Amino acid sequence: MKRDPDDGRASERSRRGTIRRGGDDVERVPVESAPRNERTSAEAIAGAIERWFPIAARPLPWRRRRTPYRVLVSETMLQQTQVARVAERFPRFMRRFPSARTLAASPLDDVLQEWEGLGYYRRARLLHEAARRIVERHGGRVPAEEADLRDLPGVGAYTAGAVASIAHGRPAAIVDGNVLRVLVRVAGREVAADDPETIRWCWSRSREIVEAARSPATLNEGLMELGATVCTPRGPACGDCPLADRCVARAKGDPESIPLPKRRPRRIRLVHHVLLLPPRDSESGRLVAVRRRPETGLWASMWEFPSIETPRRMRRRTIADRLGVAESEVRRLDLLRHATTHRDLEFVVLRVPLPSPEAVRDLGELVYVPETRLAELAMSVPQRRIADAMLASSEPAQPSSRRGGA
Repeated sequence: MKRDPDDGRASERSRRGTIRRGGDDVERVPVESAPRNERTSAEAIAGAIERWFPIAARPLPWRRRRTPYRVLVSETMLQQTQVARVAERFPRFMRRFPSARTLAASPLDDVLQEWEGLGYYRRARLLHEAARRIVERHGGRVPAEEADLRDLPGVGAYTAGAVASIAHGRPAAIVDGNVLRVLVRVAGREVAADDPETIRWCWSRSREIVEAARSPATLNEGLMELGATVCTPRGPACGDCPLADRCVARAKGDPESIPLPKRRPRRIRLVHHVLLLPPRDSESGRLVAVRRRPETGLWASMWEFPSIETPRRMRRRTIADRLGVAESEVRRLDLLRHATTHRDLEFVVLRVPLPSPEAVRDLGELVYVPETRLAELAMSVPQRRIADAMLASSEPAQPSSRRGGA
């Protein structure tokens, strides 16, 4: 049971402030008697986090050896992706692309394939471009200055600050969702996380704190760790927080209410009618039709089976008319659902005969590849599931008995 340091039943030691981690007690510096401005000064906050982080840090794979390239890769992967998933994929990615030079020299398809499962594939394309620029302009070494880092494709203010501080020890500010939450709660600012003025204030405050730190790397990683593991959106573990005695939101008794909720973005519904065209026979085995997605947008540049995308599910008759084939020959094999941050997607998998020449042209530039090579293509998670199902069964599944919609 976690105790509130202000609970009258707590021991004197708890009232002074104790962090409990793994059964060990680590004394915090008592601050109750200090003036408010001293308790919330940049120096006091930086010192508390720098003492806390070495004890509380999770043993994540990118922390075992911090190099500028490893920090750049891990920070890019961690954008809008769960830590557990990145922890699983990061070691494999680094084995395949151990340096910026290796990454820059590799085909984009190889990079996208290794990125499968992490989502937001545009990050992989930009990281690949950034590696090429690092080789061309910086001799293969990730630069240390924020301005040079910001010049790399896909590197914004947060990633530049993270690499500059964690890898190079520069006093560079960082603000992501976790850091913002910590800063506004400690200050007791009842504001929305997506308010522009709030974001500007957080960058200014982050800069003050990192410039007061002895180790910018420890401070910034500690801020991120604190927001991720203790100062969480729901159920924050205030009893474990090194800033508990300095936190205005905690003193008010409702830290969860800060920051105020963001406005929810409108979710987009999209249906992918995935068309499995008749395979072609060749000396190397069956060839199946695939195409590459556009260079921009969702799953940019990745491979997929030819599809028709619509806001709503199309009727089988409509699909048959569009392809110039008989309705009875359009057979539904499967239905998959997939959600992204802003989209609810359905994948209706259909086996169809060869469409009319006009319909084939409308499907884009089709490429026939050996069925056994599908595993080598960079695909989104839903398309990979469809490919795996195709490879697992030599016979097509039975058509759906449902009438009407595909």
